[in-house]
Amino acid sequence: MALTKSIVSDYDADPSRVYVAGLSAGGAMADVLGHCYPDVFAAVGVHSGVPAGAATDVVSALAAMRSGPAGHQSSGPRPVAPTIVFHGDADKTVHERNGAAIVAAAHSKSTTGDTTSVAGQHATRTVYAESGKKSTAEYWQLHGVGHAWSGGSAQGSYTHPGGVDASAEMLRFFMQHRTEP
Repeated sequence: MALTKSIVSDYDADPSRVYVAGLSAGGAMADVLGHCYPDVFAAVGVHSGVPAGAATDVVSALAAMRSGPAGHQSSGPRPVAPTIVFHGDADKTVHERNGAAIVAAAHSKSTTGDTTSVAGQHATRTVYAESGKKSTAEYWQLHGVGHAWSGGSAQGSYTHPGGVDASAEMLRFFMQHRTEP
């Protein structure tokens, strides 16, 4: 948190518009930060990560990556930053059940999910929102995508250039959210 606060201060950034995103282990860390500091991070982006609390050691982390979180329980009715999740259904590194578990922990039981297939993108997007309010979570199930950033550059590693532009969609989601003063 010291680094985040230092960057906000050094660059005179709007403290109500601080976001965190990551892929794989970075996605897992983003989810942890969203659970621990929902008053600091206005929204979280997780691409192909495991949920906060899914592992306590290397063995349980590898098991969660391979099969999904075993008996993963949300940490209770505490606030979580709004969260957008991308996960490929062909991911052989981090099982897709992890994406569903992240989304389940990010929205309350009172939210409803509206699911749409995204034409030409081989993805299914589910938006969770309370009636008449902005979304609390989005889940992008990427069909046929492995452990790679969707919409990334063909020159990059761990990228899937032909898919949904995860960077643009995260930015769109982030701009809908800010922390309360």
